Amino acid sequence: QVQLVESGGGLVQPGGSLRLSCAASGSIGSMNAMGWYRQAPGKERELVASITSGGSTKYADSVKGRFTIYRDLLKNTVALQMNNLKPEDTAAYYCNADGYSTSWTKFVSWGQGTQVTVSS
Repeated sequence: QVQLVESGGGLVQPGGSLRLSCAASGSIGSMNAMGWYRQAPGKERELVASITSGGSTKYADSVKGRFTIYRDLLKNTVALQMNNLKPEDTAAYYCNADGYSTSWTKFVSWGQGTQVTVSS
């Protein structure tokens, strides 16, 4: 099994910044993509940003220019730097990762979620 543990959520004023972190542990053979999704009340979960093992990134249009995703391949961690936060960024943020375990079984794992609230 592969576990993901997130940290870094909280309450911030509009225009402020937060950094989310996620660490993967367990029977990791190889990690492919890691990323962040978010889900606001009454809405579907959506991709915020992702990064492959080769460094290719993808961002939701709503966060381009404000959010940056980082990854440490050796430590199996991923971080999301969020700047110029807006009230519409309020959501539960989930870390996601996929790859192969040490027994070469494909896995897709999710973190437990961390709440980000943007409000004055």
